[in-house]
Amino acid sequence: MVSQSPDIKITETPTRAPSAVPVDDAVLPFEVDALDLRGRLTRLGPALDDILHKHDYPTAVGKLLGEAIVLTTLLGSSLKFDGRFILQTRTDGPVSFLIVDFKAPDRLRAYARYDATRLQDGLDSGALLGKGHLAMTIDQGPDMSRYQGLVALHGGSLEDAAHEYFLRSEQIPTRVRLAVGEEWRGGDGGKVRWRAGGMLLQFLPKAPERARQADLHPGDAPEGTAAHEVPEDDAWVEGQSLIGTVEDVELLDPDLSGERLLYRLFHERGVRVFTPLPLRAQCSCSREAVSSMLKSFTAKDRADMVKDGKVVVTCEFCSSVYEFTSEEAGVE
Repeated sequence: MVSQSPDIKITETPTRAPSAVPVDDAVLPFEVDALDLRGRLTRLGPALDDILHKHDYPTAVGKLLGEAIVLTTLLGSSLKFDGRFILQTRTDGPVSFLIVDFKAPDRLRAYARYDATRLQDGLDSGALLGKGHLAMTIDQGPDMSRYQGLVALHGGSLEDAAHEYFLRSEQIPTRVRLAVGEEWRGGDGGKVRWRAGGMLLQFLPKAPERARQADLHPGDAPEGTAAHEVPEDDAWVEGQSLIGTVEDVELLDPDLSGERLLYRLFHERGVRVFTPLPLRAQCSCSREAVSSMLKSFTAKDRADMVKDGKVVVTCEFCSSVYEFTSEEAGVE
């Protein structure tokens, strides 16, 4: 009989090897039970490309909106009901407004408004956004109340805003990584395509005292008052260190499967993956919906919309154009 040193780690044989087949347009939930970590990994390809190319955004704007789309999928895919998760910013930067609408379980649409005259080379996402606020809204349907969390933006990135949101609203130790880029392949007719990836990692221990975080500064404490500090759990320190090693190229690599990426990070501790959640780009607009919207305006407003005997409405999300005669628009 051989005694085993306590320094030797005994791991169970994995159920199977990580799949080498990359899966785009999907969210892959996972957990690292040994560290009490839960997370989701998003990889986006054709769906993201479809959304961004509908508007031919400048590269910097497309990258920022792509980051917002990835963040929305990481958060919205956790909904356990047929509702909506809406991420929206209003700021004073060159990109003054953006919105991403995720309709559970899988539909995505997004739009950004920007001032082309203020765009400059080298602006990062924080400079593009500027100052303002980010709102995250959970819509459970017409018979339920909406939940909304607000985060102030002070020139930081969307990753920074997500960390602030979880610190103040959810109070769950969380880290987020976002990456967006353009891909060019010679065998694809020379066409440039958008790709994106993102990872969300949360510390959810069974013992609540292990998840405790330092109290937020009240803002009115006397000068010199010591800040409240709580030592971070070793498991969460390790989890943050691991997600901090993830590079953009790994999140974007079309030939690296999500399972292999997770195995790279957590194989020493053991990682369990769950069924991927598919995603698709699909707008919810329709001729019937636009017609109903027109009826909500006053008769005078509808009359003012008539140009050359027609009312023309363009969907900001997908750029679809709907034309109505004066009679169809309810204009006498």
